[in-house]
Amino acid sequence: MRMRTLVATVGVAALALTAAACGKDEPSASGGGGNASDSCGDLHKFTTASGVDVAGSPTFTKAKSRGNVVVGVKADQPNLGYKDASGKRCGFDIEVARMVSAGLGLDPDKIEYKEIPSANRETAIAGGEIDYYVGTYSITDKRKKQVSFAGPYFIAGQDLLVRKDDTSMDAGKTALKGKKVCSATGSTPIQRVKDEKLTEASNISEFKTYSECVSQLLDKKTDAVTTDDAILKGYAANAPDELRVVGKPFSVEKYGIGLPLTDKALRDKVNSILAASATDGTWKAIYDETLGKSGSDSTPPPLEKY
Repeated sequence: MRMRTLVATVGVAALALTAAACGKDEPSASGGGGNASDSCGDLHKFTTASGVDVAGSPTFTKAKSRGNVVVGVKADQPNLGYKDASGKRCGFDIEVARMVSAGLGLDPDKIEYKEIPSANRETAIAGGEIDYYVGTYSITDKRKKQVSFAGPYFIAGQDLLVRKDDTSMDAGKTALKGKKVCSATGSTPIQRVKDEKLTEASNISEFKTYSECVSQLLDKKTDAVTTDDAILKGYAANAPDELRVVGKPFSVEKYGIGLPLTDKALRDKVNSILAASATDGTWKAIYDETLGKSGSDSTPPPLEKY
């Protein structure tokens, strides 16, 4: 089954991320350690801008001299950020990263990707290991003290992934009493379930990766998987006949592009790229080509410039 194969391979990749530091992408090759069983297909075709200059941005100056951007990403999230069987990177976050690269006048096909675990994002940005980070990175006041953010480019909310034929949780979080709920160990979503006592403690299960929870859901060992709806849409998009997102979010997570704290010039430029994508249809096109496959529609959020 396509979805079960994808869940298994993405799960292996996610576990590998917890044990390995980030590294340079190797050239794609058949069987090159992909995270998904299916091909990404054609990526979005961006036109690389010409004559771009971001005065006062040391990050841009370094990237331009190098000839490409170095971007931090995730690799365990279907239709957000992952690799297909050939090693090609796919998903909405990957397309956003490529769109920004093209807007900066640097060929998006030459991006150097580095897989950065969530706990290491601020360190990687502050230390200059990457130029920017795109990977379900929520904008928070605490993080703003260490890095800056362009965006948000997407607004997510904690939601529920359920089996397609199960309508018992369509009311959202209020319908979780008596239901078995699964999420990633130590995650904010599962902590919210516990704090708000949305279901009994005995009904809560936690695994290292969301893909393991999805396996539990497919095997009917749990009733719902909970995390940000953007992540859940990725899984639903890969199994539209088996899974769906309830669509009753009960939190607000604003995804931003992580940038060096003091590089305001680059932040302003990236915001201008995001603004243009919202008005010229590019944002909607890349959403429909990725997360939109889940059947859930979305629109670009307003930017929060500072």
